[in-house]
Amino acid sequence: MKVAVVGATGLVGRTMLNVLQERDFPVDSIIPVASEKSVGMEVTFKGKNHKVISLHDAVKAKPEIALFSAGGSVSLEWAPYFAEAGTTVIDNSSAWRMDKTKKLIVPEVNAGVLTKADKIIANPNCSTIQMVVALFPLHSRYKIRRIVVSTYQSVSGTGQKGVGQMMDERLGVSGVKAYPHKIDMNVIPHIDVFLENDYTKEEMKMVNETKKIMGDDSIRVTATTVRVPVSGGHSEAVNVEFENEFSIADVKQILAASPGVILNDVPSKNFYPMPIDAEGRDEVFVGRVRRDESQPKTLNLWIVSDNLRKGAATNAVQIAEYLVKQGLV
Repeated sequence: MKVAVVGATGLVGRTMLNVLQERDFPVDSIIPVASEKSVGMEVTFKGKNHKVISLHDAVKAKPEIALFSAGGSVSLEWAPYFAEAGTTVIDNSSAWRMDKTKKLIVPEVNAGVLTKADKIIANPNCSTIQMVVALFPLHSRYKIRRIVVSTYQSVSGTGQKGVGQMMDERLGVSGVKAYPHKIDMNVIPHIDVFLENDYTKEEMKMVNETKKIMGDDSIRVTATTVRVPVSGGHSEAVNVEFENEFSIADVKQILAASPGVILNDVPSKNFYPMPIDAEGRDEVFVGRVRRDESQPKTLNLWIVSDNLRKGAATNAVQIAEYLVKQGLV
């Protein structure tokens, strides 16, 4: 089993290497891949150093699986070449997510739609992944009508550049800016570019991806995405209106039994999910579960997850694990 990691020198790429190792994915040969300026650099996998190679050389190596985290333009250009060579590409960029011919996969929700013919598979946006992992089991039971979500997203979502700006500001030194405003001791209600409807691209990703992953265009979604001065882990305040009535006890029981979800919800003991606790973990943490008292059949939840892991690298590796288990690669 040859596995290529495209973008192996970036934050998500390095996390992919760590997750492959931690989960003991059946890798016989790891192929780290990056841009020409990074070719020849070394990355460590299972205690050994491996030299970074070019995209061109990686295609020729014909890996069984290629995990992409190198940006949308690279994915659009190179994923088809890998696919033509027989490689199954799992892409972390936004390039293929809304392509009607490509599957958008969160294993706990819709891995069952994958077939051997799927050679380019899209990994969803980090904020969408954690939300649908928590909400899908509730949707299966009560049927979601509407979702209102506000996010609190860490600077690591912008990669090393975002983390660098926050730390530079914290230390009082000048450096490269990832954001149009100061981020340390501040929050910025602006993630990705603004669109014609005055929502950001990140907000519309959550709207459109949720419907595609859940397989239900009738779900109404509205989002406000916010960057916060946290180094790792995204948090979300989610308000969900259902078609059917629920009890809080049943909701908690469903969440506690759901794959990939950990329920941390004991308000009397100040026990609820926080990004500092989720960092380095693969699960989606849910707490502050309570009924919306302003209207019927509506629930409030607080959802937290490590955006570099379950929000990106781990989800991609879990897709690869499913493919191997089902004999699809």
